[in-house]
Amino acid sequence: MIIALREAIEGAAATGKRALVLSGAPGRFSGGLDVPLLLGYDRVRIATLWREFYGLLQALAISPIPIAAAITGHAPAGGTVLALFCDYRFMAQGDFKLGLNEVQVGIPLPPVILAALRRLVGPRQAERLGVGGVLLSPEQALALGLVDELIPADEVVDRAIRWCQGLLEVPPAAMNSTRRLARADLTVCFETDLEAELRQVNAWWWSPETQTTLHGLAARLGKKPVAAS
Repeated sequence: MIIALREAIEGAAATGKRALVLSGAPGRFSGGLDVPLLLGYDRVRIATLWREFYGLLQALAISPIPIAAAITGHAPAGGTVLALFCDYRFMAQGDFKLGLNEVQVGIPLPPVILAALRRLVGPRQAERLGVGGVLLSPEQALALGLVDELIPADEVVDRAIRWCQGLLEVPPAAMNSTRRLARADLTVCFETDLEAELRQVNAWWWSPETQTTLHGLAARLGKKPVAAS
């Protein structure tokens, strides 16, 4: 799915698309990475996973066309990460949770993700949310600027589409130029060599603390690690 999303985003403009909406199933935008599955991966496959995930984040960040996130429900960890790199975030109203709870499951928050979080909520709140692995209600996320609008759950995708349509009604050259300038602080994250960061993320994944915590999470979910085929 990570690869399919990246390829779809990277190829959208070339096929004439002028904007995108990233959405999920009703009630669950994304549950994040599938921990029981990944616990069955060896070091090579985990390294490939992180490289592909960073590639997806880069595709979102540098997309030449606007991307609206229609957060249709729960969006912990990886779900919130995807939304961070979009242009605008519509969140479904309801008893949902979102946030970067990586620390709670034993995964240090990678620098490029922390930078994207800081861009939205500011340094102090990024520190609080990231260090504590805090999950938020939609109302709390709106108050902090982590999402931009709250929408009834059955209308969130339609609202995201209308936002895209409205943005495309303004003069395109002016909009695109201003958008590039406004998002330069986000795109610059991917203009440096990220090899050292990827090596660190892989090292964190295989640390005893992270592995112990992730296996404990899988056990609480009642799922055994899945052997990779």
